Amino acid sequence: MTTNPLNSLILEQISHICEQYSIESRILEDFADFVIKNHRKKSPKPSLTKSKTTATTTTGPKVKPLTLTQLKQAVYAYFEVSNTTELKKSSMFQMATRAFDNINLSQRESWEKIYREYVGILPEEDGETGKHCINGINIFKYFYPYRVFELDPKTATKEDIKNAYYRLSKIYHPDNQETGDAEVFDCLTVMYKSITTEIK
Repeated sequence: MTTNPLNSLILEQISHICEQYSIESRILEDFADFVIKNHRKKSPKPSLTKSKTTATTTTGPKVKPLTLTQLKQAVYAYFEVSNTTELKKSSMFQMATRAFDNINLSQRESWEKIYREYVGILPEEDGETGKHCINGINIFKYFYPYRVFELDPKTATKEDIKNAYYRLSKIYHPDNQETGDAEVFDCLTVMYKSITTEIK
């Protein structure tokens, strides 16, 4: 489901491609939304630790959270502005956050939400473990399919993606009495579909 409004140029191109290649428009709309959200993000660093696919407790030293000033500076840099007043006036920012609920720039939570969506993983949330965390990230806070599937986006084949998805599906499928989780399984399926459409 798209969260950013797509302009008529994009929708016309989607319609054209759907007619030409018999593809569902929803898939291309979701992909266009994904591109809008992620086109300026840096690729996440591959996880150096062993796959964490089951719920565990966090160990080791905690990373100090970014200060509110650091959060703001990172968001300003992403949207190419120098302060909150300019940010609010930025058409790019307005389009990017139009679908967000309850964005309040006087609250830290809103800055964190924008940071997660457009800048990257918050340092204190990188390497996170526990419920809904796979390979160091909470999959409901971050949409990084390649990291979740432990794949390199530059070299991964459709078969690699399929195998990685199958491996995680066996763990999280709702039919698995011990580790099944319907919400996680659905999220993994969305991630799988989003990156398989990228590879021909």
